[in-house]
Amino acid sequence: MDHHLRDILTRVGGIDHCVTEFIRVTQQVYPAKVFRRYCPELLHPGDLRGKTLAGTPVHVQLLGCDPELMAANARKAAKLGAPAIDLNFGCPAKTVNKSQGGAVLLQFPDLLHRIAKAVRDAVPPEIPVSAKMRLGFLNKELALDNARALSDAGIQWLTVHARTKTEGYKPPAYWDWIARIKEVTDIPVIANGEIWTPAQARQCMAESGSDLLMIGRGLVSMPDLAARIKADHGLLAHTPLTWEQNLALFMSLVPKLADLRDKCLTDRLKQWLHYFAQHSAELETIFQVVKRERERNAFVAAVEETAQSLRNRA
Repeated sequence: MDHHLRDILTRVGGIDHCVTEFIRVTQQVYPAKVFRRYCPELLHPGDLRGKTLAGTPVHVQLLGCDPELMAANARKAAKLGAPAIDLNFGCPAKTVNKSQGGAVLLQFPDLLHRIAKAVRDAVPPEIPVSAKMRLGFLNKELALDNARALSDAGIQWLTVHARTKTEGYKPPAYWDWIARIKEVTDIPVIANGEIWTPAQARQCMAESGSDLLMIGRGLVSMPDLAARIKADHGLLAHTPLTWEQNLALFMSLVPKLADLRDKCLTDRLKQWLHYFAQHSAELETIFQVVKRERERNAFVAAVEETAQSLRNRA
């Protein structure tokens, strides 16, 4: 997610670290402004450098296929203050895969190894290097080979999205494959995919054998999902957010996007509101009212008017 959502969601709590949107490495070592555009937290002063304002570390993610260029860009990110480097071998997007980036590389375990090792060798030892992969490109035949290749390259942990590229984001996620990967690697393995609720988190942990979880879209739809999961395991005390508290988080995004044109702003807000609606009848009602609205002020007014109507009914 971008820095605006990172700022909002890490304030809610329960998140140990975040990962930036991937920086696509193709032909050059990027100037500092590129890394800071994807990760403005690199500009934070003092102890907050490379962290959200809530103090949550933000790892810089790179995507590419050239070991030397990936290594050089990782070195640059580390010098700018990135607390860790993550390598993306999971993106299923066609445009990315056509240029030999993301999940397409899962067909070549040796190349995965060379990229990860080059980055690990280029970055100071105190800066962790991690990788994210899917279970494969067309199928799962190389899942274990890919995991071993990355682990043997010296990375500190591996995140596994428990689906192939061709399986995309369609349920189910094959968490049992993560358990198989854990058996052939000697580094921490983080489970990812189809974790939308604390109950699904429990099921994922049971099937994967991992108590380390990465949550993405689930956190966007339930901003306190990380805190709920930790509370479910006795790791912190947390009272679930109400729909009104979630709406307040949602509305706090509006001023952060002040520079966007009206339609871009409302499209962005509607996307998040649609995720919210999966867990809240009240926010679903608001979404249905505003989903065709394109003008900023009218959108905000409609959200506030509908929310007040819902409060009056309660």
